[in-house]
Amino acid sequence: MNLFDNHNRPINYLRLAVTDRCNLRCFYCMPEEGIHYLPKKELLTFEEIYRLVSMLATMGISKVRLTGGEPFVRTDLMKLIRSIVEIPGIKDLHLTTNGVLTSTFIPELKKIGIASVNLSLDTVDKQRFKAITRRDEFEPVMKTLNLLLENEIPVKINAVVMDGKNIDDIIPLIELTRNNKVDVRFIEEMPFNGEGNHYTSLTWTYKKIISYIQEHYPALHKIPDPDYSTSYNYSIPGYQGSIGVIAAFSRTFCGTCNRIRVTAQGVLKTCLYDDGVLDIKTLLRSSLEDEAIKEKLLHAFRHRVKDGFEAEKKRSDHLPVHESMSTIGG
Repeated sequence: MNLFDNHNRPINYLRLAVTDRCNLRCFYCMPEEGIHYLPKKELLTFEEIYRLVSMLATMGISKVRLTGGEPFVRTDLMKLIRSIVEIPGIKDLHLTTNGVLTSTFIPELKKIGIASVNLSLDTVDKQRFKAITRRDEFEPVMKTLNLLLENEIPVKINAVVMDGKNIDDIIPLIELTRNNKVDVRFIEEMPFNGEGNHYTSLTWTYKKIISYIQEHYPALHKIPDPDYSTSYNYSIPGYQGSIGVIAAFSRTFCGTCNRIRVTAQGVLKTCLYDDGVLDIKTLLRSSLEDEAIKEKLLHAFRHRVKDGFEAEKKRSDHLPVHESMSTIGG
Protein backbone atom coordinates (compact mmCIF):
# COMPACT_ATOMS: atom_id res chain seq x y z
CA MET A 1 0.00 0.00 0.00
CA ASN A 2 1.22 3.50 -0.84
CA LEU A 3 0.39 6.32 1.54
CA PHE A 4 0.23 9.98 0.42
CA ASP A 5 -0.63 13.24 2.15
CA ASN A 6 -2.84 16.03 0.79
CA HIS A 7 0.17 17.56 -1.01
CA ASN A 8 0.81 14.27 -2.85
CA ARG A 9 3.93 13.59 -0.83
CA PRO A 10 4.49 9.92 0.01
CA ILE A 11 4.59 9.00 3.70
CA ASN A 12 6.68 5.91 4.35
CA TYR A 13 8.98 6.90 7.22
CA LEU A 14 8.18 6.93 10.94
CA ARG A 15 10.44 8.58 13.52
CA LEU A 16 9.42 7.19 16.89
CA ALA A 17 10.68 8.51 20.22
CA VAL A 18 10.79 5.73 22.81
CA THR A 19 11.62 8.06 25.72
CA ASP A 20 12.05 11.73 26.51
CA ARG A 21 14.88 11.00 28.96
CA CYS A 22 18.52 11.60 28.13
CA ASN A 23 21.83 11.09 29.90
CA LEU A 24 23.36 14.22 28.32
CA ARG A 25 22.35 17.88 28.64
CA CYS A 26 23.32 19.26 25.26
CA PHE A 27 23.24 23.03 24.99
CA TYR A 28 20.97 23.05 21.93
CA CYS A 29 18.55 20.37 23.15
CA MET A 30 17.57 21.20 26.72
CA PRO A 31 18.32 23.56 29.62
CA GLU A 32 21.26 22.75 31.90
CA GLU A 33 18.90 21.70 34.69
CA GLY A 34 17.17 19.29 32.31
CA ILE A 35 13.44 19.10 31.59
CA HIS A 36 10.43 17.78 33.47
CA TYR A 37 10.40 14.14 32.41
CA LEU A 38 7.19 12.27 31.80
CA PRO A 39 6.07 9.65 34.33
CA LYS A 40 6.52 6.16 32.93
CA LYS A 41 2.76 5.65 32.58
CA GLU A 42 2.66 8.60 30.18
CA LEU A 43 5.01 6.86 27.75
CA LEU A 44 3.81 4.41 25.14
CA THR A 45 4.40 0.86 26.31
CA PHE A 46 6.35 -1.53 24.10
CA GLU A 47 3.09 -3.35 23.38
CA GLU A 48 1.45 -0.10 22.28
CA ILE A 49 4.45 0.77 20.11
CA TYR A 50 4.32 -2.65 18.47
CA ARG A 51 0.61 -2.27 17.78
CA LEU A 52 1.07 1.22 16.34
CA VAL A 53 3.98 0.26 14.08
CA SER A 54 2.08 -2.81 12.91
CA MET A 55 -0.90 -0.65 11.94
CA LEU A 56 1.28 1.91 10.17
CA ALA A 57 3.09 -0.87 8.30
CA THR A 58 -0.22 -1.97 6.78
CA MET A 59 -0.82 1.64 5.71
CA GLY A 60 2.48 2.10 3.89
CA ILE A 61 5.17 2.85 6.48
CA SER A 62 8.25 0.78 5.63
CA LYS A 63 11.05 2.65 7.41
CA VAL A 64 11.24 3.23 11.17
CA ARG A 65 13.78 5.21 13.15
CA LEU A 66 13.88 4.92 16.93
CA THR A 67 14.89 8.12 18.69
CA GLY A 68 14.60 9.77 22.09
CA GLY A 69 15.74 11.40 24.26
CA GLU A 70 18.35 8.73 24.29
CA PRO A 71 16.77 5.41 23.26
CA PHE A 72 19.11 3.23 25.32
CA VAL A 73 18.07 4.98 28.52
CA ARG A 74 14.87 2.97 28.20
CA THR A 75 15.16 -0.46 29.77
CA ASP A 76 15.06 -3.48 27.45
CA LEU A 77 15.22 -1.42 24.26
CA MET A 78 16.68 -4.40 22.39
CA LYS A 79 13.48 -6.34 23.13
CA LEU A 80 11.52 -3.67 21.26
CA ILE A 81 14.03 -3.59 18.41
CA ARG A 82 13.83 -7.35 17.98
CA SER A 83 10.04 -7.19 17.78
CA ILE A 84 9.89 -4.32 15.27
CA VAL A 85 12.24 -5.96 12.76
CA GLU A 86 9.81 -8.89 12.60
CA ILE A 87 6.79 -6.75 11.65
CA PRO A 88 5.66 -7.52 8.08
CA GLY A 89 6.16 -4.50 5.84
CA ILE A 90 8.94 -2.90 7.90
CA LYS A 91 11.94 -3.08 5.58
CA ASP A 92 14.42 -0.89 7.45
CA LEU A 93 14.90 -0.15 11.13
CA HIS A 94 17.27 2.69 12.01
CA LEU A 95 18.49 4.14 15.29
CA THR A 96 19.58 7.56 16.49
CA THR A 97 21.72 7.59 19.63
CA ASN A 98 24.22 9.73 21.52
CA GLY A 99 26.44 6.67 21.89
CA VAL A 100 27.00 6.80 25.65
CA LEU A 101 25.34 3.43 26.35
CA THR A 102 25.33 1.96 22.85
CA SER A 103 28.59 0.04 22.49
CA THR A 104 27.42 -3.01 24.47
CA PHE A 105 24.58 -3.62 22.02
CA ILE A 106 26.47 -3.21 18.74
CA PRO A 107 27.09 -6.95 18.13
CA GLU A 108 23.38 -7.71 18.45
CA LEU A 109 22.43 -4.69 16.34
CA LYS A 110 24.71 -6.06 13.65
CA LYS A 111 23.19 -9.54 13.98
CA ILE A 112 19.59 -8.40 13.59
CA GLY A 113 20.52 -6.25 10.60
CA ILE A 114 20.00 -2.70 11.84
CA ALA A 115 19.89 -0.58 8.67
CA SER A 116 21.94 2.33 10.02
CA VAL A 117 22.86 4.25 13.14
CA ASN A 118 22.91 8.03 13.43
CA LEU A 119 25.39 9.10 16.10
CA SER A 120 25.03 12.55 17.63
CA LEU A 121 28.54 13.95 17.90
CA ASP A 122 29.14 17.69 17.72
CA THR A 123 32.86 17.70 18.42
CA VAL A 124 35.90 15.43 18.45
CA ASP A 125 37.51 17.47 21.22
CA LYS A 126 37.03 16.05 24.73
CA GLN A 127 36.82 19.41 26.49
CA ARG A 128 34.41 20.91 23.98
CA PHE A 129 32.32 17.74 24.21
CA LYS A 130 32.00 18.29 27.96
CA ALA A 131 31.12 21.94 27.48
CA ILE A 132 28.44 21.23 24.87
CA THR A 133 26.87 18.16 26.50
CA ARG A 134 27.52 19.24 30.12
CA ARG A 135 28.65 15.67 30.76
CA ASP A 136 32.04 13.93 30.66
CA GLU A 137 31.13 11.04 28.34
CA PHE A 138 33.44 11.56 25.38
CA GLU A 139 35.29 8.23 25.63
CA PRO A 140 32.18 5.97 25.59
CA VAL A 141 30.84 7.84 22.56
CA MET A 142 34.08 7.44 20.63
CA LYS A 143 34.13 3.75 21.57
CA THR A 144 30.66 3.42 20.06
CA LEU A 145 31.76 5.15 16.86
CA ASN A 146 34.80 2.91 16.47
CA LEU A 147 32.78 -0.25 17.09
CA LEU A 148 30.12 0.78 14.58
CA LEU A 149 32.82 1.28 11.97
CA GLU A 150 34.55 -2.01 12.86
CA ASN A 151 31.26 -3.87 12.53
CA GLU A 152 30.56 -2.15 9.21
CA ILE A 153 27.20 -0.82 10.38
CA PRO A 154 26.30 2.19 8.20
CA VAL A 155 26.80 5.24 10.39
CA LYS A 156 26.06 8.92 10.06
CA ILE A 157 27.46 11.49 12.44
CA ASN A 158 25.03 14.31 13.21
CA ALA A 159 26.75 17.53 14.25
CA VAL A 160 24.78 20.65 15.12
CA VAL A 161 26.74 23.74 14.07
CA MET A 162 26.74 26.26 16.92
CA ASP A 163 28.26 29.71 16.68
CA GLY A 164 30.94 30.14 19.31
CA LYS A 165 30.72 26.50 20.39
CA ASN A 166 32.08 24.07 17.80
CA ILE A 167 33.05 25.90 14.61
CA ASP A 168 36.62 24.68 15.12
CA ASP A 169 35.28 21.11 14.86
CA ILE A 170 33.91 21.35 11.34
CA ILE A 171 37.23 20.46 9.70
CA PRO A 172 38.22 17.70 12.20
CA LEU A 173 34.79 16.12 11.74
CA ILE A 174 35.18 16.22 7.96
CA GLU A 175 38.57 14.55 8.34
CA LEU A 176 36.79 11.52 9.83
CA THR A 177 35.53 10.88 6.30
CA ARG A 178 39.05 10.63 4.88
CA ASN A 179 39.66 7.00 5.88
CA ASN A 180 36.21 5.94 7.11
CA LYS A 181 32.99 5.13 5.29
CA VAL A 182 31.03 7.57 7.39
CA ASP A 183 28.66 10.36 6.45
CA VAL A 184 29.18 13.50 8.54
CA ARG A 185 26.12 15.73 8.48
CA PHE A 186 26.21 19.33 9.68
CA ILE A 187 22.87 20.60 10.92
CA GLU A 188 21.61 24.14 11.30
CA GLU A 189 20.87 24.86 14.93
CA MET A 190 17.16 24.91 15.77
CA PRO A 191 15.30 26.52 18.70
CA PHE A 192 14.40 23.18 20.30
CA ASN A 193 16.26 23.49 23.59
CA GLY A 194 13.33 23.78 26.00
CA GLU A 195 13.82 27.52 26.28
CA GLY A 196 13.03 28.82 22.79
CA ASN A 197 15.46 30.80 20.68
CA HIS A 198 18.73 31.59 22.41
CA TYR A 199 19.98 33.65 19.49
CA THR A 200 18.54 36.67 17.69
CA SER A 201 19.28 35.25 14.25
CA LEU A 202 20.83 32.15 12.77
CA THR A 203 24.45 32.93 11.95
CA TRP A 204 25.52 29.55 10.61
CA THR A 205 22.93 28.91 7.92
CA TYR A 206 23.30 25.93 5.61
CA LYS A 207 24.68 28.27 2.93
CA LYS A 208 27.37 29.59 5.27
CA ILE A 209 28.29 26.06 6.37
CA ILE A 210 28.70 24.92 2.77
CA SER A 211 30.72 28.02 1.91
CA TYR A 212 32.99 27.47 4.90
CA ILE A 213 33.65 23.87 3.87
CA GLN A 214 34.32 24.88 0.28
CA GLU A 215 36.89 27.43 1.43
CA HIS A 216 38.84 24.67 3.15
CA TYR A 217 38.18 21.98 0.52
CA PRO A 218 38.14 23.61 -2.94
CA ALA A 219 37.71 20.15 -4.56
CA LEU A 220 34.43 19.60 -2.68
CA HIS A 221 31.78 18.60 -5.17
CA LYS A 222 28.06 17.98 -5.11
CA ILE A 223 26.84 14.39 -5.33
CA PRO A 224 23.27 13.24 -6.01
CA ASP A 225 20.91 13.49 -3.07
CA PRO A 226 18.95 10.31 -2.28
CA ASP A 227 15.18 10.45 -2.61
CA TYR A 228 13.58 12.43 0.22
CA SER A 229 16.99 13.48 1.52
CA THR A 230 17.01 16.20 4.16
CA SER A 231 20.64 17.01 3.39
CA TYR A 232 22.61 18.52 0.57
CA ASN A 233 25.33 15.96 -0.04
CA TYR A 234 28.97 16.34 -1.06
CA SER A 235 32.18 14.40 -1.33
CA ILE A 236 35.90 15.16 -1.43
CA PRO A 237 38.06 13.31 -3.99
CA GLY A 238 40.04 10.54 -2.30
CA TYR A 239 37.89 10.54 0.85
CA GLN A 240 35.96 7.37 1.68
CA GLY A 241 33.04 9.06 3.40
CA SER A 242 30.71 11.90 2.47
CA ILE A 243 29.45 15.19 3.86
CA GLY A 244 25.90 16.41 4.26
CA VAL A 245 24.46 19.77 5.26
CA ILE A 246 20.91 19.90 6.65
CA ALA A 247 18.90 23.12 6.42
CA ALA A 248 16.87 22.19 9.51
CA PHE A 249 15.96 25.77 10.45
CA SER A 250 15.77 27.14 6.90
CA ARG A 251 13.40 24.26 6.04
CA THR A 252 14.30 23.84 2.38
CA PHE A 253 13.34 20.14 2.22
CA CYS A 254 9.66 20.34 3.24
CA GLY A 255 8.47 19.79 -0.34
CA THR A 256 9.76 16.22 -0.34
CA CYS A 257 9.15 15.34 3.30
CA ASN A 258 8.14 11.67 3.63
CA ARG A 259 8.28 11.37 7.42
CA ILE A 260 5.99 11.57 10.39
CA ARG A 261 6.90 11.67 14.07
CA VAL A 262 5.42 10.10 17.16
CA THR A 263 6.62 11.58 20.42
CA ALA A 264 7.42 9.57 23.54
CA GLN A 265 4.02 10.52 24.96
CA GLY A 266 2.28 9.13 21.88
CA VAL A 267 1.46 12.35 20.04
CA LEU A 268 1.54 12.36 16.23
CA LYS A 269 3.47 15.18 14.60
CA THR A 270 3.15 15.39 10.83
CA CYS A 271 5.72 18.21 10.88
CA LEU A 272 8.66 18.81 13.19
CA TYR A 273 7.40 22.35 13.81
CA ASP A 274 3.78 21.59 14.72
CA ASP A 275 2.62 21.07 18.29
CA GLY A 276 0.98 17.71 17.71
CA VAL A 277 -2.02 16.80 15.59
CA LEU A 278 -3.33 13.57 17.13
CA ASP A 279 -3.21 11.95 20.57
CA ILE A 280 -2.43 8.38 19.55
CA LYS A 281 -1.81 7.18 23.09
CA THR A 282 -5.38 7.94 24.14
CA LEU A 283 -6.68 6.16 21.05
CA LEU A 284 -4.57 3.08 21.77
CA ARG A 285 -5.82 3.00 25.36
CA SER A 286 -9.46 3.33 24.33
CA SER A 287 -11.76 0.58 23.12
CA LEU A 288 -11.24 1.52 19.47
CA GLU A 289 -10.33 -1.21 17.02
CA ASP A 290 -7.31 -0.88 14.73
CA GLU A 291 -9.38 0.13 11.70
CA ALA A 292 -10.97 3.04 13.58
CA ILE A 293 -7.57 4.28 14.73
CA LYS A 294 -6.21 3.97 11.19
CA GLU A 295 -9.05 6.17 9.93
CA LYS A 296 -8.05 8.89 12.38
CA LEU A 297 -4.42 8.58 11.30
CA LEU A 298 -5.45 8.88 7.65
CA HIS A 299 -7.46 12.00 8.47
CA ALA A 300 -4.34 13.57 10.02
CA PHE A 301 -2.22 12.64 7.00
CA ARG A 302 -4.80 14.16 4.65
CA HIS A 303 -4.69 17.48 6.51
CA ARG A 304 -0.94 17.89 6.67
CA VAL A 305 0.60 21.35 6.52
CA LYS A 306 2.56 22.40 3.46
CA ASP A 307 5.80 23.17 5.30
CA GLY A 308 7.40 24.00 8.63
CA PHE A 309 6.56 27.68 8.40
CA GLU A 310 2.85 26.97 8.06
CA ALA A 311 3.07 24.49 10.94
CA GLU A 312 4.69 27.07 13.19
CA LYS A 313 1.97 29.62 12.39
CA LYS A 314 -0.75 27.09 13.24
CA ARG A 315 0.59 26.18 16.67
CA SER A 316 -2.21 26.32 19.23
CA ASP A 317 -0.18 28.43 21.64
CA HIS A 318 0.66 30.89 18.84
CA LEU A 319 4.25 30.89 20.04
CA PRO A 320 7.46 29.97 18.23
CA VAL A 321 8.74 26.44 18.80
CA HIS A 322 10.14 26.20 22.32
CA GLU A 323 10.01 22.51 23.29
CA SER A 324 13.10 20.47 24.00
CA MET A 325 14.13 18.21 21.12
CA SER A 326 14.26 15.49 23.76
CA THR A 327 10.51 15.88 24.19
CA ILE A 328 9.76 16.19 20.46
CA GLY A 329 11.87 13.21 19.44
CA GLY A 330 15.15 13.84 17.65
